Amino acid sequence: MSDRITPDKRRHAAPLPDPLPVSTVDSHAHMEIISETSPDSPQIGEILSQAKSVGIDRVVNVGYSAEQSQWCVDASEYWSTSVLAAVALHPNEAPRVLDLDHDLAIIAQLAERPRVRAIGETGLDYFRTPPELRLRQQESFKWHIELAKKLNKALVIHDRDSHDDVLSVLLEVGAPERTVFHCFSGDVEMAKKCIDRGYFLSFAGTLTFKNAPQLRDAVKLVPVDQLLVETDSPFLTPSPHRGDTNSPAQIARIVRAMAHERNEDLGELATALGTNAERIFGSFSS
Repeated sequence: MSDRITPDKRRHAAPLPDPLPVSTVDSHAHMEIISETSPDSPQIGEILSQAKSVGIDRVVNVGYSAEQSQWCVDASEYWSTSVLAAVALHPNEAPRVLDLDHDLAIIAQLAERPRVRAIGETGLDYFRTPPELRLRQQESFKWHIELAKKLNKALVIHDRDSHDDVLSVLLEVGAPERTVFHCFSGDVEMAKKCIDRGYFLSFAGTLTFKNAPQLRDAVKLVPVDQLLVETDSPFLTPSPHRGDTNSPAQIARIVRAMAHERNEDLGELATALGTNAERIFGSFSS
């Protein structure tokens, strides 16, 4: 999630892209912000149906607060063949909650549920967090890392304006075997460090933005077995519909851009991205 904001309801939903030739996975979405409804609502069903119509038949819905992480779990259990959950306190949440220990205890409890396959999104965000609150954010990040390792679940990292410290904390604490940099925002050198350490890099609609040539350079370097794709919906809608409301269906547009930059076959890349997601998060049908 780029920022904890509610999309402007005056914005239009981005039009559906052309279907992919094979199905794949949106590895990071926030469907509850798109719909502002309950996990079992018809609106969520419509979001999933539209995504499936263009080849995105599986979605990882990702947590950012104690309350919303519960929503993710409930959605994953209701839509039990197409949705998995991740749970965490977002790095911008950690300094703001009144009782951090209480909220972390809720996350720890939710993390035990079988359809919770990752701890995230956690990490560091120095864009909105002043220096005097960053230590609390760092301690929350370390707690989430340890939880992921304890439960043998993937770690989903939010990293904004904090590349060096995120990498340092991962080295200090020890990264889980499956560590994902959600909405990768680094440059080529950052990508090389992550690749060398075996991390997974997930690219969002920012890959298509005119002001992001460093992301297009980076995505070309990532070995295909360390690559993921995501929407971070309802944020970061890919061009040419930037500013409209994003949804998991827009994965088809991002995968096309990724295949173009990497000079790879669209169907083969979509298949690999889906395989990687299930290798990291496990089967959606079990």
